[in-house]
Amino acid sequence: MSWNWRLIIIGAVIILVEVSLGGFAGFDLVLIGSALMLGGGIGLLLGNTSVGLLVASALCLLYVAVGRRMVRARLKPAKSTPSNVDALIGVQGTVTQRIAPFAPGQVKVRDEVWRAEVAPGTTTPIEPGAVVTVAGVSGATLQVR
Repeated sequence: MSWNWRLIIIGAVIILVEVSLGGFAGFDLVLIGSALMLGGGIGLLLGNTSVGLLVASALCLLYVAVGRRMVRARLKPAKSTPSNVDALIGVQGTVTQRIAPFAPGQVKVRDEVWRAEVAPGTTTPIEPGAVVTVAGVSGATLQVR
């Protein structure tokens, strides 16, 4: 068996390993395996093992030197933007129904009425009309102070 076929087989195995791991290596193995397969294919096409090995080596080195940074930048998630109830922390609202320790009430935040309880460490009740700040979230209940 020529080295060109070995490059193709090794490249295919590396790709299958990456796929079976579910992209665990960040597609590095897929791209390196593809480089090996491409080098082996070019070597077979030209009938020259040296060319196949040279192309595979050059593509692998090029990927490691340049392509890896580009792939990592593309796969990196965007900056975290709070959504849903997490975006409410720090926002002010108005109490619509009395809130006391062990007696949840309601608060209006951004035109929505939420179930609310006093934040940990707060011992006094909060009367309707008071302006409060969302300190945390517990399930679908806002913790206010």
